[in-house]
Amino acid sequence: MDAGLPDAGTALPGGASDVEKPLISDLKEPEEPPMQMPPGNPLVLSHTLQELLSKDTVQVELIPEKKGLFLKHVEYEVSSKRFRCSVYRRYNDFVVFHEMLLQKFPYRMVPALPPKRMLGADREFIETRRRALKRFANLVARHPPFSEDVLLKLFLSFSGSDVQNKLRELVQGVGDEFMTCKLATQAKDFLPADIQGQFAASRELIRNIYNSFYKLRDRAERIASRAVDNASDLLLFGKELSALGSDTTPLPSWAALNNSTWGSLKQALKGLSVEFALLADKAVQQGKQEESDVVEKLNLFLDLLQSYKDLCERHEKGVLHKHQRALQKYSLMKRQMMSASVQNREPESVEQLESRIVEQENAILTMELRNYFSLYCLHQETQLIHIYLPLTSHILGAFVNSQIQGHKEMSKVWNELKPKLSCLFTGSGTLPLVSSPAQGDCLFSS
Repeated sequence: MDAGLPDAGTALPGGASDVEKPLISDLKEPEEPPMQMPPGNPLVLSHTLQELLSKDTVQVELIPEKKGLFLKHVEYEVSSKRFRCSVYRRYNDFVVFHEMLLQKFPYRMVPALPPKRMLGADREFIETRRRALKRFANLVARHPPFSEDVLLKLFLSFSGSDVQNKLRELVQGVGDEFMTCKLATQAKDFLPADIQGQFAASRELIRNIYNSFYKLRDRAERIASRAVDNASDLLLFGKELSALGSDTTPLPSWAALNNSTWGSLKQALKGLSVEFALLADKAVQQGKQEESDVVEKLNLFLDLLQSYKDLCERHEKGVLHKHQRALQKYSLMKRQMMSASVQNREPESVEQLESRIVEQENAILTMELRNYFSLYCLHQETQLIHIYLPLTSHILGAFVNSQIQGHKEMSKVWNELKPKLSCLFTGSGTLPLVSSPAQGDCLFSS
């Protein structure tokens, strides 16, 4: 899924003075923001999975000289294939970028960030968070509206030291997507009549898919972990054989009975650790490949599905809740107006109530338009989830290929190891190394 990137060592642009002014001026207004003038039916996303994946590939790597068990600050080198550059970012830069995305695109799937570092964070925590930041960056870079937005371009290409302030400046005073999208007030016209029912059904389906993929991810993690554990056991098995062959304890003459078998066995056992170390290395490689190609892709899809679930909650707890509160407030004002008319209050107070009622009616209208626009976006985000669904075949293909390749390489080493064991039985008068099932059974017959 991750195509090749430009060399991570690519020279960065010059200092802030070389980049700030032209970059910010370029970013102020996107040439043609998506959804502003969409071709055909604006409700339909015409992208394919391959088109989404080819939008960009972002790498997030720890800066080597900053590595350590306990760090004051962890810095990342963020490389974008699309923008052909690398920039340095801290976790808090990702946080501000995430906040600005939510502020500008409250009705879109904004992937969650991994948690902040806690006290005593170790290498495992830092590596887990690095992977999560990489998944976040790639999902955002491939999301249709985000991919053409000035926020993304700045985050992935601005090399100045004050990236957080620049991100905030881009959003300040601009308004969210509802305020800038020309189709926002027409969203209702594009929605199907049964949009509420479709939304509920889609939400239930995505919930079920998420639960299944969550279980698949857990099993994939266990499989990859077992490969690493198997490698450790194989390595220790070979070391024990080597230790047995290297034993220097004198052999009493009365025990050997002029038989050199033990000496020959020791010599053969001593060299077997090399083959078992190779087996262990193959097992580790398989575990790492499954972690990278299977577990990480499952995590990527889970992050996307979780962002959809979060979006549904924002829709219900946000715009719908505000709409209901606005209606309740409007109802209260109408009752106050009726009461004022009955009690023949001062004309000024009645006019003030009338003015407030008009303002509230406008607020309700805005809430209704936002509600439809939120459903409009949800409809598109649901399509985006289904565009990503074929990723399942990529994941399964990677899993099968990993198993085939891993077992193939392991089998080759085992087959090369087998002839080397024949010397253990040369002239010993013992049973052959490999027995058929019938021959093996006779070992335990009376």
